[in-house]
Amino acid sequence: MKQFFSFVKKEFRHVLRDRRVLLILFGMPVVQVLLFGFALTNEVKNTKIVIADYAKDEVSQQIITKIDASHYFDIEKNVLSNKQIETAFKEGKIKAALVFPAGFGENLSHGNKAQLQIIADATDINMSNQITAYLTAIILDYQQQNQLSKIPYQIIPEMRMLYNPQLKGAPNFVPGVMAMVLLLICVMMTAIAIVKEKETGTMEVLLVSPMKPWTIIVSKAAPYLILSLIDLIAILLLSVYILQVPVNGNIFLLLAESTLFILTCLMLGILISIQTSSQEIAMLISLVGMMMPTMMLSGFMFPTENMPYPLQLISNILPSKWYYIIVKTVMIKGAGFSAVWKETLILAGITMLLFFVSLKKFKIRLQ
Repeated sequence: MKQFFSFVKKEFRHVLRDRRVLLILFGMPVVQVLLFGFALTNEVKNTKIVIADYAKDEVSQQIITKIDASHYFDIEKNVLSNKQIETAFKEGKIKAALVFPAGFGENLSHGNKAQLQIIADATDINMSNQITAYLTAIILDYQQQNQLSKIPYQIIPEMRMLYNPQLKGAPNFVPGVMAMVLLLICVMMTAIAIVKEKETGTMEVLLVSPMKPWTIIVSKAAPYLILSLIDLIAILLLSVYILQVPVNGNIFLLLAESTLFILTCLMLGILISIQTSSQEIAMLISLVGMMMPTMMLSGFMFPTENMPYPLQLISNILPSKWYYIIVKTVMIKGAGFSAVWKETLILAGITMLLFFVSLKKFKIRLQ
């Protein structure tokens, strides 16, 4: 037994000396509990909606005040036309719209019945269902508390789900899966490209050749760009013909945006490859460092507007967040370049930044 306890003591010392093991043992659980328990939530919070009040009567104003007092929604009260509301949905500026028709209060007082319309963006099924449920609950609560007479009256919310009226699951997860799959594949493929040359000793040949560093980087990324485009086409074919998710927007715009995202991911993989010394470390960084942030902070699983402000800032540096928005806007909503030009510029800027940082970090001499 004495020998057994001595081995246990020795193993404890090894573990406590290794900071990486301690980080995995104690750091990761703390971070995950804080993320899942505090930061990442599917609750309705700070959700942007627009209220189009064509009635402008006392009843509609009271309902709007009650919704505003709930603090669940960030309300835009300007009266918009149907076309302006649709544009706001396509550009991702709002998650829902509440429309009071003209004569709403009058219909309620004279006919004891009135209708209003709740329009939700159904590209995110869970969020759209929760938004409509919250709005309906607030309206019904107002109805119960504010009877105009002894005769019960009824406010009837009419639901309209944009872009996915049947509430299918595929249009909800296909854009997120595209972003995650392309990111992981592209980053992992290029993350081992240069570090493999270091391990096999062929990097010396490249360094003594007349090739410039930028030529080496571009030549390393070019084959993976072509292979990734083949992967992209396969994903789109599976989405359209197997999962029945049509490309509602311009297919060439979607391909161009996807190519830009692939280039971003390839540059990120090249940077990881330059900074690491072994294929194992490069693969670990690619998997752990890319998969978790993509799933948690890109808006794929959890709405970014529900996150604390520091996490929202972190999510802005993730290329997958902007590509996810682009795919939803172009592929599902059918919008054009005017709706995604900001996201496109951000992706292009990230790509150029990663390229120049990779060029700066590229070592022309082996240590």
